[in-house]
Amino acid sequence: MKVGVFDSGIGGLTVVKSLLENKLFEEIVYFGDTARVPYGIKDKTTIIRYAIEAVEFFKNFELDLIIVACNTVSAHALDEMREVSSCPVIGVVEAGILATSNALKDKNSNILILGTKATINSKAYEIGLKEKGFNNLQAKATGLFVPIVEEEIYSGEILEATFRHYFDALKKPDAIILGCTHFPLISDAIGNYFGKDTILIHSGDAIVEQLELDFKFTAKYETTKLEFFASENPEALKNVAKKWLNI
Repeated sequence: MKVGVFDSGIGGLTVVKSLLENKLFEEIVYFGDTARVPYGIKDKTTIIRYAIEAVEFFKNFELDLIIVACNTVSAHALDEMREVSSCPVIGVVEAGILATSNALKDKNSNILILGTKATINSKAYEIGLKEKGFNNLQAKATGLFVPIVEEEIYSGEILEATFRHYFDALKKPDAIILGCTHFPLISDAIGNYFGKDTILIHSGDAIVEQLELDFKFTAKYETTKLEFFASENPEALKNVAKKWLNI
């Protein structure tokens, strides 16, 4: 099995980490559109155009599946990608909704959705969760987390001050959807802030859950071939991959 993983930048590497840990693919081709990141502040038309270009890039490979690791693209452009792709395309928003629904049996649970401005404005998570019977929803655009993570700040006063800025007025959630693939890198800090009883929904783990439940992925590959591509400065992407993936 050969999969393409697409992200607007480097955040999708957290999804790749989950795929590697679960040994689901023989080959992974990663493409980060690092020349045009961030997508989270762009309009829908632009996001769709960039997403379709990513599908065109992946046509250079014989893929069995494309995973859209970017929540912003998953929220805005998944249908358009599917229309032009020769293989199935799945995204982290649908997977996150499924994982949240499976994790929470109480439909009155308080769910906090975190993401970029574009993801939150799309209301994609809220629409999907309401269809599954959840109505106690809070959504917060937390774009400052992206540069903080890229500065490799995973704890400490800067992060704590940012938490207070975003979260002080919010009701304590029962579950938090980490609706940006950068956010798992600060998941421990988020968990400590809200308390260990708060469930965190991680895009990478959610994709694995969807592949195993809906697509019946059961094969385990002891080794996985990795290829990394970027629209700008691919060496920088590869260096981050080495650190985040321990390769």
